Amino acid sequence: MIEELQTYNISVYLDAVMNHKSWGDYTEKFTVRQVNPANRNETTSEPFEIQGWTGYNFPGRNKKYSDFEWHWYHFSGTDYNDATKQSGIFQIQGENKNWSEGVDSENGNYDFLLGNDLDLNHPEVIAELNRWGIWVSKELNLDGMRLDAVKHMNDVFVKQFLAAIRTDKGAEFYAVGEYWSGDLDSLNKYLDTLEHSIDLFDVPLHYQLFAASQQGGEYDMQRLLDNTLIQTIPNCAVTFVDNHDSQKGSSLESLVQDWFKPHAYAIILLMERGYPCLFYGDYYGTNGEKSPHRLIIDILLEIRKKYAYGEQIDYFDHPTTVGFVRKGDKEHIGSGLCLLMSNDRDGEKIINIGIEHKGETWYEFTNNIKDKVIIDESGNGKFLVKGKNIAVWIKE
Repeated sequence: MIEELQTYNISVYLDAVMNHKSWGDYTEKFTVRQVNPANRNETTSEPFEIQGWTGYNFPGRNKKYSDFEWHWYHFSGTDYNDATKQSGIFQIQGENKNWSEGVDSENGNYDFLLGNDLDLNHPEVIAELNRWGIWVSKELNLDGMRLDAVKHMNDVFVKQFLAAIRTDKGAEFYAVGEYWSGDLDSLNKYLDTLEHSIDLFDVPLHYQLFAASQQGGEYDMQRLLDNTLIQTIPNCAVTFVDNHDSQKGSSLESLVQDWFKPHAYAIILLMERGYPCLFYGDYYGTNGEKSPHRLIIDILLEIRKKYAYGEQIDYFDHPTTVGFVRKGDKEHIGSGLCLLMSNDRDGEKIINIGIEHKGETWYEFTNNIKDKVIIDESGNGKFLVKGKNIAVWIKE
């Protein structure tokens, strides 16, 4: 299947979850100290023995591919004591046992997330994960990886893990990390530590889109891109509107409201910068229900493919009506566009398309507006957008 996809220039990335393992094959006894969930650096007990599901011998694997077996000392923490049937956050004790550095500072130290937390300082763990990463990348002929929950993983480990794979697979092996934080400084610090060897999902942009959809006309559209990765480090920004974590009922629920989904997808699909993602639920629907957004997403994808080329000039200069121009390029005949968005009333804006377009007629591609625009001698046109809607104008 992967080979067939790659025949059509579709890259295949593996979603790799390496922060934690869940229920093992058998229990082991070891010493822990319980910690405060709100501050993992604060212990709330003296050392005591628990029985945890930390033994992994993979009887079904029968040592094929790897003969490595996991034990309690390969983990830094666990969340369940089978002896007392008690849940909590238990920091495993032992020589050189500490929470990892190079993780997010939320909750004091956010190394531990759930299950059995891998000790990414342990040399045997590092060696086994590197070996696995190289093996699975070769076995499946991967083009890249999505690394889950990197805010909980030692950043130095992640850096050397990618270096190990790229030594084998080549420098073009792609990586994007899921660092779920709306704090731009944390993302910038992480990227600096990894020397920009990984992209990150633009969570700050997602939260701006979410806020805009919640606040409606009260939201100042001029600040839509403020303090986002796409604005500050666009070459490392993977943009998205929603995903499995932000959807209704999820742990990080922050679902962009339906009325604003066209605005959000127009931004990430038509702008010059960033690597945009479609959310399966927004395109195919969830829980057996069809998505109401598929038609507009298809229209925006067509516009992206045919017209979204060339330099971008921003017009984020009004509280309710904003947009940008893509100038087009010579390789794509007829390319170039003007995007306008409103979060309140009908809007209009004088926009300079470029003197090279003087005399051209432009029309609104999504068919929301029937009027046409004639570009004047200076390259200007007065473009319109209906209230709480988008308009994408292209050359007739």
